[in-house]
Amino acid sequence: MGDSSSFRWSELVVVRDGVRLSCRDWGGSGPDVLLLHGLAGHAGEWDATARALREAGYRVLALDQRGHGNSERRPEDVSRAAYVADAVAVVHELGLQRPVLIGQSLGGHTALLTAAAHPELPSALVLVEAGPGGSNPDVQAGIAEWFAAWPVPFPTREAAVAFLGGGKRPVGEGWASGLEERADGLWPRFDADVMVHSLDDNAARSFWDEWAAITCPTLAVLGQGEQGGIIGDEEYAEMVRLRPGLYGVSVPGTGHDVHLERPEVLHALLTGFLD
Repeated sequence: MGDSSSFRWSELVVVRDGVRLSCRDWGGSGPDVLLLHGLAGHAGEWDATARALREAGYRVLALDQRGHGNSERRPEDVSRAAYVADAVAVVHELGLQRPVLIGQSLGGHTALLTAAAHPELPSALVLVEAGPGGSNPDVQAGIAEWFAAWPVPFPTREAAVAFLGGGKRPVGEGWASGLEERADGLWPRFDADVMVHSLDDNAARSFWDEWAAITCPTLAVLGQGEQGGIIGDEEYAEMVRLRPGLYGVSVPGTGHDVHLERPEVLHALLTGFLD
């Protein structure tokens, strides 16, 4: 096949305990990669990264996590354990062999917990703006307030890009591509209350024991705090203290959505790490 624009994904569906899980399968015959998006995100956020990895010879899948995108919109269970069990089910049902787990934000947290609970499963772990974190009881109120401020329905895609991008067009484009077009405008493909409850476990505790239990090679890709990155110096220092072999890179000029802001830099970091 020629350039990356010729690659097209197809949808694969896995059902676990009655919950529909939709994946974008980019094909490929090389080492397996599973991409996990963040809270209120969607598998399509990874399209640029998926194309590049597919062209580099990997077999790539991107999962719409439960409650998101084309997957089950209102699952009863949105615990961290449920997200992890979904990732494991996708790996087993679709025949992935020791995949590289790559996740951003909440998807990175899912990948982290999956690698901790199932050390035999991943060959490597990549966390984009994600870590074991401290408990933050205020995080859910802040997220709920943010969703309440969304002026939905967005009348046009351009309006959605402008609002959701916060001044960064690639970020706005990534978020807007996850919206659903209806007769009256563009709507989120998730429910805010489901998103808020998906953070119940994160609000209650940190996950340092899980972090310390991970055995596979790990890369942490960080945005910058002043740009909206969420991994502070103290958290990162503790990550390194507990796992001295951690590879860590901060990408200048990026915030929380590194994968949208600088996909070409992320791809270079990924291929350098995986090679």
